[in-house]
Amino acid sequence: MKKSVMATAMILAVASSTGAFAKAATGTITSVDKNGDSITLSDGQTFTLPEGIEAETLKVGEKVSVTYITKAGKLSVSSIHQAK
Repeated sequence: MKKSVMATAMILAVASSTGAFAKAATGTITSVDKNGDSITLSDGQTFTLPEGIEAETLKVGEKVSVTYITKAGKLSVSSIHQAK
């Protein structure tokens, strides 16, 4: 039990120091930048899309839920799906 608590504490300490916690946002896509592989939501946040998520598959006006991390000052998408 003590070892698992210590291991969990160490993982949380490392993750928090690197800022690697995933965050989520939901909104309507207001623009899709196919050349820059990014989208902008109705709240003004711009997200960079990774390899495997193509900007061409997303449409302006579509409501989406985005899971992302902040990487080098940019919001980098880890997953995106249509919101209800």
